Amino acid sequence: MPIVNNDFLILFCILLAVVAFLYSSVGHGGASGYLALMAIFSVPMAVMKPSALLLNLFVSGISFFFYYKKDFFKPKLFYPFAITSVPAAFIGGLIPLENSFYKIALGIVLILAALRMLGFFTRAEKENIKINIPLALVMGFGIGLLSGMLGIGGGVILSPILLILGWATLKETASISSLFIFVNSLAGLSGFFWGNKTIPMESFYLVPIAVFGGILGAYYGSGYFSNKVLKYVLATVILLASAKLIF
Repeated sequence: MPIVNNDFLILFCILLAVVAFLYSSVGHGGASGYLALMAIFSVPMAVMKPSALLLNLFVSGISFFFYYKKDFFKPKLFYPFAITSVPAAFIGGLIPLENSFYKIALGIVLILAALRMLGFFTRAEKENIKINIPLALVMGFGIGLLSGMLGIGGGVILSPILLILGWATLKETASISSLFIFVNSLAGLSGFFWGNKTIPMESFYLVPIAVFGGILGAYYGSGYFSNKVLKYVLATVILLASAKLIF
């Protein structure tokens, strides 16, 4: 049984590639965008979470590779968050959520993602402030748990934190977020499988499409690519999806 109605499959695949392109360009895996698309195209709830994590895994890995090659990755900013987020994401992947709660929680996260895309949580780069490790450990656990529960990598939450607190520059944030998303997505999927659940085979057919968009986005994003118009369009799509989920 196809994930999306065959009448809209081509449109869905095109939009999926666009989402992967845009998210990977800023160091994200795109889970919140994939979930928004799947919500709009009425994909079953049971399919959304594992499919988003699967695509997230591939696209975030590609994004990290390109940003790492440009020497933007700072391990000392990554490890404090990852140490606590990975086990928390695994636990979150084990937690089944009621559909009503899942929709509301996901809708709120998608609003956050849309606001991030519109630039509400960005600020001009400034001299880095030394990271507060105990605070980063606590934040990492909370982000990881939520990520595993909702089927996202957590980059949409981590990125604004790094920028607002002045712990990383924009490019450093993109690099850190991409690897953070990768490890959390892997942990979330592990928790999902641990609960004796499986990913629909149709989800794997979407991987090459997301990878194609992810490679292009990461290539241009790591080289100072920016496209405000498309980001505004994507933010609008996410807001529409969040409204659909919440209301």
